[in-house]
Amino acid sequence: MPTVAIVDGVKIMVYTNEHPPAHFHAKYAENQAVIDIESMTLTEGFLPTAQRRKVLEWAVTRKDKLLNAFAASRAHEKVEPIE
Repeated sequence: MPTVAIVDGVKIMVYTNEHPPAHFHAKYAENQAVIDIESMTLTEGFLPTAQRRKVLEWAVTRKDKLLNAFAASRAHEKVEPIE
């Protein structure tokens, strides 16, 4: 499960052997969430409002990179960090 970024203390991860639709996992303290990359919506779990807002703001501007990371991870290729 490569960590591709840390945003405002939230670890952004893309797991291998994942299922569609394209998504990433976000972990902050004891909170975990799954965010759909296409719609930029939280589909599972919970993040505090401030962290969720920061993560979504970050992700919207990196949608293509997140989609590429998801595809690479599914293909068992190296996933690069996302700035």
